[in-house]
Amino acid sequence: MFFRIHHRLSYTYERPVFLEPMALRLTPRQDGSQRILEHQLRLEEAPAGLSRVLEPDGTDAMVAWFQQERDQLTITVDMLVETLRCNPFDWIVTHRGAQQLPVTYPEAEARSLAGCLQDRTDSSVRDWAQAIADGVDRSATAFLSALADGIHHGFHHVGRLEGEPTDAAQTLRTRTGACRDTAMLFVAACRSQGLAARFVSGYSMHHPPEVSEHELHAWAEVYLPGGGWRGFDPSLGLAVADGHVILAAAPDHHLAAPVSGRYRGTGVGSSLAYLIRLQATEELRELGAPPQPMIPS
Repeated sequence: MFFRIHHRLSYTYERPVFLEPMALRLTPRQDGSQRILEHQLRLEEAPAGLSRVLEPDGTDAMVAWFQQERDQLTITVDMLVETLRCNPFDWIVTHRGAQQLPVTYPEAEARSLAGCLQDRTDSSVRDWAQAIADGVDRSATAFLSALADGIHHGFHHVGRLEGEPTDAAQTLRTRTGACRDTAMLFVAACRSQGLAARFVSGYSMHHPPEVSEHELHAWAEVYLPGGGWRGFDPSLGLAVADGHVILAAAPDHHLAAPVSGRYRGTGVGSSLAYLIRLQATEELRELGAPPQPMIPS
C-alpha cells in the first residue's frame, strides 16, 4: 500500500516566547513493515539548528533549537510511504514460555524489553484481562485478538483532540475513550499478562466512525519471540497490516508523541491548529503529484 501524507501543525502564542529545544517525531519508521520513498520536513521560520537523532526505542527524530523569540511556529511534513505487511499473522511463536499466559521471555530479551514490561496495572484492569485470558485458555496469540476485538465492540469510541490519555482503569470503568485511551488500556492489559507492549502513534487509512477527518492515530505493539513487534489496533479491532503508517513507538506514550517541547513565557497561552491530508492506494501512479511544492529538510 502507498500513502501520500501532508501534515501541518501551527502553534500560535499570545505574545513572543522562547522555544526550548523540540523533538519532532514526524519521520516514519523504516523496517520490515514500511519504507520511506519521499520525506520533506520544514519549519517556518527556520530554527537556529536542526539535527537528526536516533532515540532510545529506535525512533528517527529531529531535534530543533531556537535563538530568538517568536509568537508562532509552523511545522510541515510531506511524505510518501510504502507499507509492506499484507498479512499481520505471518509469524510463529518460537519460545515455549511465550505461548501461554502469563508470558515469559528468554533472559536476554526480557532485559531488552524491560521498559515495556513494567506492570503498574490497576487490579480492575488486571482482573478484566485475566477473564479474557481464561476465555481463550491462556493462549497468548488468541488473547491479543480477543482483547482488541473486545475493546472495539465493547467500548464507546470518541474523538478527543486534546489532552493526555486517560488512565487505563478509568477507560475500563467508563467503557469510553479516544484511540490513545484504548491503546493505553490495551498496553496495560497486555503487561498484566507478562506481554511486552508499547504505545504507537502514526496514521491509518481506516477511518473510525467517530472521526470526521483524518487525525493522528494511536494503537499498540506487542512483542513475541518469532513475531517481533506486532501492531494491534483496539479502536478498530484488528491486527495491524499495511493500512497503518508508524511514526513512533515507545513504552511511555510521551516518547511516541509526534512533537515534544516546551516554551518560556510567564502566563502566555498557546493554541494548536493542524491539517492532515492522507491518500492511500495500492497503485503508486494513482497518487499523482504531491499537494504542494516540497522543500527538502
